[in-house]
Amino acid sequence: MAGRDPFDYPRDWEADVVLSDGGTVHLRPIVPTDADGLVSFHAKLSERTRYFRYFGAYPRIPEKDLKRFSTVDHHDRVAFAAFLGDDIVAVGRYERLDHGPSAEVAFVVSDNHQGRGLGSILLEHLAAAASECGLRRFVAEVLAENSAMVRVFRDAGYQVSREIEEGVLHLEFDIDPTEESLAVARSREQAAEARSVHNLLHPTSVAVIGASTEPGKVGHVAFANLLVAAFTGTVYPVNAEHRSVRGVRAYPSVLDIPDPVDLAVVAVPAESVESVLDACLAKGVKTLLILSSGFAEAGPHGLHAELRLVGEARAHGMRVVGPNALGVLNTAPGIRLNATLAPRLPGRGRTGFFCQSGALGTAILADAEARGLGLSTFVSAGNRADVSGNDLLQYWETDPDTDLVLLYLESFGNPRKFARLARRLARTKPIVAVKSGRHAVRPQLAATSTEIDEASVQTLFEQAGVVRVESLAQLFDTALVFAHQPLPAGPRVGIVGNSSAIGLLAADTARMQGLRLATDPVDVGPQAPPEEFAKAVREALISPETDALVVVFAPPIAIPGTAYARALRETVVELAQRKPIVSTFLAAEGVPDELAVLTEDGVPTRGSIPSYPSPERAVNALARVVRYAAWRQRPQGTLVRPAGIHTEQAQGIVRELLDAGSGKTTLLSDAEVVRLLDCYGIGVVPFRIVSTVDEAVAAAGELGYPVTLKAVDERLRGRPDLAGVRLDLASEDSVRNAYETLREVSGDDEVYVQRMAPKGLSCVIGLQDDPSFGTLVSFGLSGLVSTLLGDRAYRAVPLTDVDAATLLREPRTAPLLTGYRGDEPADLAALQDMVLRVAALAEDNPEVRSLVLDPILASPDGAFVANARLVLGAPPSRPDTGPRRLRAINPQD
Repeated sequence: MAGRDPFDYPRDWEADVVLSDGGTVHLRPIVPTDADGLVSFHAKLSERTRYFRYFGAYPRIPEKDLKRFSTVDHHDRVAFAAFLGDDIVAVGRYERLDHGPSAEVAFVVSDNHQGRGLGSILLEHLAAAASECGLRRFVAEVLAENSAMVRVFRDAGYQVSREIEEGVLHLEFDIDPTEESLAVARSREQAAEARSVHNLLHPTSVAVIGASTEPGKVGHVAFANLLVAAFTGTVYPVNAEHRSVRGVRAYPSVLDIPDPVDLAVVAVPAESVESVLDACLAKGVKTLLILSSGFAEAGPHGLHAELRLVGEARAHGMRVVGPNALGVLNTAPGIRLNATLAPRLPGRGRTGFFCQSGALGTAILADAEARGLGLSTFVSAGNRADVSGNDLLQYWETDPDTDLVLLYLESFGNPRKFARLARRLARTKPIVAVKSGRHAVRPQLAATSTEIDEASVQTLFEQAGVVRVESLAQLFDTALVFAHQPLPAGPRVGIVGNSSAIGLLAADTARMQGLRLATDPVDVGPQAPPEEFAKAVREALISPETDALVVVFAPPIAIPGTAYARALRETVVELAQRKPIVSTFLAAEGVPDELAVLTEDGVPTRGSIPSYPSPERAVNALARVVRYAAWRQRPQGTLVRPAGIHTEQAQGIVRELLDAGSGKTTLLSDAEVVRLLDCYGIGVVPFRIVSTVDEAVAAAGELGYPVTLKAVDERLRGRPDLAGVRLDLASEDSVRNAYETLREVSGDDEVYVQRMAPKGLSCVIGLQDDPSFGTLVSFGLSGLVSTLLGDRAYRAVPLTDVDAATLLREPRTAPLLTGYRGDEPADLAALQDMVLRVAALAEDNPEVRSLVLDPILASPDGAFVANARLVLGAPPSRPDTGPRRLRAINPQD
């Protein structure tokens, strides 16, 4: 490795990264052709910056040093450069010391780009590369007065030892990730990605490129909508053929605009977008919103153009929304941004909405308005070539104007990252998601993916705290409760109404959804006046037995229904109860005026009572909110890594095996599987593979009687009905007879001889890939019945201790492990420990595409793995591990 070609670096070391101000740079290893760029970079450094880096004036790079700086082996000597366009703006490098496990690290950042977080980014990527090359420790020499560089090391989350001598600080630290270093990286990632979205949603100037004078054109609509919404910033139409658009002076090019441009809205044909990009890059535009279609959705040629476009934009510091987007909006009074093709700026609310589909976007906004759901921000990302739902989750986490997040997802940009971000955000803000295309599996996962039943899918979303719904109608039904009502304290539901039939429908639905009825439904009768109706509502709300209330109402003939609605609203406002209420009022869908509590600008707000056309829809929406509230009340648990894990050794084994298989998907042999599992403290019951009867007898004696004989043939292993297994063999003669029988049945001389594990219930723990959640850990009891019933429980990696514990108890057959009918309980602690070890293996080694431990014999004495099967392959292109980076631009994603 040390003699690697200086041009031949690991391609996955390249990355686009978001900086602390929301801009981007491209990071890649330095190659010899970067020499001129390094000279230019060095020449622009101030004397102070050079002094801090080189401890002296160092006005120019001598030829000998230049060759050394630009020619590295990408193993013992590694250097990264951060590029903004063609210009190098930062350099970081390390050099191994005395062929040992330590390396000296140093970096320097251009004066114009200091304070953007480049130092911490370079340190993360250098540490990841060093770890991959077998290094374990960094040392650095830093001038004590170089406070900025000292801060980079100090704030990285590593345990840094410090010594000072003659004004020079000597720093040393292990580069293995720690909980603190990972937390620091996640925090910086959140701040940077949130800032990039903030830049998108808070522009002070917008240029509409392709602003047309023809009313039917996309460019005309986008420009007009910005004006009609009364955007508080400046809008510039760009049109090379007209002096003005809608009475506003137009400019031939974005380059002709005299002032800075924060956001460029692009509404030109696809073939013209590349030239528009060039002009925007030269102008220094921060974000590009591409409304134009004709890219990835149009076929391979369009996909290629889209990838090239996004790569070029990121390399020059720019984020991209789209192509084929509907647009973005921000209803904040100080912004009033409607950079969409939707004709009206929605009412202001506290709900953020992200969707991919531009075609659905207009309908979504119209539906939100019709139902009385105000929005804070809205992004329709179209092809989602760059800015994705994960970026918006990062932004909404700290956005003070957003309390509820709605997602319409057709695919996940990075499922592992989505699960991590959603779990964190949902602890403070509800997330409701429509996920279409649930069963579409990416081709590269087809070999390792298996179907997961719908109940398990629902559980996986709930594990992350996401409220999953099946349609836009359900999305809005649920959102109205979250947006306008408090969370319930529990599952006890009261039902009050003036129709026993509708009340019974509500009660039946509540039971089906797992809710508990506080009392029998209260029916005041169809002739009860509004005052009596309100009294029944009051009694139900103040009852300590009620956590939530469903009000069902059928309009009487004699009295207008609006009087009942006003009586209901006044009662609720008067009591100021912290209990959620849903209703079926006036056959209305949304928030009727009579049930609304309005903001100053006339939009329903907290305290408004949502109404549904049927009691079933009302109760179903409430049930989702109840389940979310219960999730939030449950202990979150902590991420646990069991003791005795040897990550570095495991990763070395994985690289060795992948290299031997030329990186192709490989089913490992048993000895290789045992090697890898041993690194995680997962022991397989000792065995030998033999090919003669004498070897079988010798192996049995070595392992110790009793033993099991199993056929090596995959078709027979674990199939007693095919004579594939012989158990509890306690003598030499029984081993000889079993060996001959197995050889005859299988037609293969090779046979497993394995020490008998303690008797116990057969269980299975597995790993698999899922397009929605990333890597999943599954658990269930072995056997044909469990397989036919799909009796498996799933959790997404990473797992907390609570996740592992509940995973074991979720299958319907799980009571067999806990002493069903007086049997002695299995050692659940041992099983839980094994689940956590499997999860750690998956976290550390994304190259593990599937793993099956089957059977695991669970007994009061522990959990014993009798057989393991593992498949290695190229890791997913979007893992949520390693140093911070943007989602890779990959046509296979």
